Amino acid sequence: MAIKVEMPKLSDTMEEGVIAKWNVEEGDYVESGDIIAEVETDKATMEVEVFDSGTILKILAGEGDAVPLGQVMAVIGEEGEDISEILAEAESGSAEAEEPAEKEEEAAGQEKEQEEDYDPVLEDVDKETATAPDSDGRIKASPLARKMAEEQGITLSNVKGSGPQGRIVKSDIESYEPAKAPSAAVVSREDKEIRVSQMRKTIARRLSESKYNNPHYYETVSVDMQPVWDARKQINEVSDTKISFNDIVVKASAAALRKHPEINSSWYEDKIVEHGDVNIAVAVAVDEGLLTPVIDNTDQKGLQQIGIETRELAEKARNRKLQPEEMEGSTFTISNLGMFGIDEFTAIINPPNACILAVGAIKEVPVVEDGEVVPGKRMKMTLSSDHRIVDGAMAAKFLNTLKQMLENPLGMLL
Repeated sequence: MAIKVEMPKLSDTMEEGVIAKWNVEEGDYVESGDIIAEVETDKATMEVEVFDSGTILKILAGEGDAVPLGQVMAVIGEEGEDISEILAEAESGSAEAEEPAEKEEEAAGQEKEQEEDYDPVLEDVDKETATAPDSDGRIKASPLARKMAEEQGITLSNVKGSGPQGRIVKSDIESYEPAKAPSAAVVSREDKEIRVSQMRKTIARRLSESKYNNPHYYETVSVDMQPVWDARKQINEVSDTKISFNDIVVKASAAALRKHPEINSSWYEDKIVEHGDVNIAVAVAVDEGLLTPVIDNTDQKGLQQIGIETRELAEKARNRKLQPEEMEGSTFTISNLGMFGIDEFTAIINPPNACILAVGAIKEVPVVEDGEVVPGKRMKMTLSSDHRIVDGAMAAKFLNTLKQMLENPLGMLL
């Protein structure tokens, strides 16, 4: 008996999957547990295995095709088995999804055509060849030609009519080419269409929902990073694992969150949950958007461990090897664009987090110390907060604690 291989639900937010690669061809024999395809979901590229043995009788989706959940991807059975009913069922399912849109488009086209062709004065007479005396000196033109000229900004007196008695008709407007001033040669370049990946679709949906459903507000502080600069230099001289400035910001944020649990919270309509664990998501830029791998129990880990995990997760993110569980359970998010030279920015909250911290670049700027202008190192941080959970004073207290920890690095160890 033929078996339908349907698009499985490979993540909790997945609505469709894109066939990234087929590992089999029609006619191949597969065993239960074999990986037959790789599917791009909204979070990662996942493997699809079969649970039945048999011959691949038909592949119904090509590489690059988006397949909705539950739709048939392939058919497995005995060689030579009749699968016409399954194919007809799969085809009708696709047709039903496309038919309403096609009918609507066709109806709209017919309606538009009728509106253009119908003349309430001439009715069934061909208005492009009809004659109407113009005793009042007006330029002879059909109603449709007048309308087209008005819409296109064409002066009728500049158009030569080809209809009876020099009447201007539709075709005259369509073929009219106004005199153009000489211009430099221009090279026309083709537009480039880029398929929207499952990841980009999910990013767009989730961030749109966050921006318009969560009442965002923003607070910014400037931090003296000279102490961190000096501390990092000393740490890296004795550490096997090189510590980045971002690792230190992550560690300091985790310590500050422990002191301000209201920032480490989520909104669930009828309740606010202050999370017991501090799990910080670190935004990683990839070609198709932004991924947010999570460092679990961040507050309980040292700088070396945070650095190791951050690099491993970032590498997996760039290679699209992150698993869904490695991007789930965050309670706070940090987005750092300092390495791109960005001084300051605001970030959209990563739901269901209450806040996200946007970190800018460390800049050498003139500062005043003891009445004198001296060189200093400053970094701006902006906290985006969900006003349903976090009030302005709460956010300010958290930022001040974080600022104090970075300006006194030993404080995060207390």
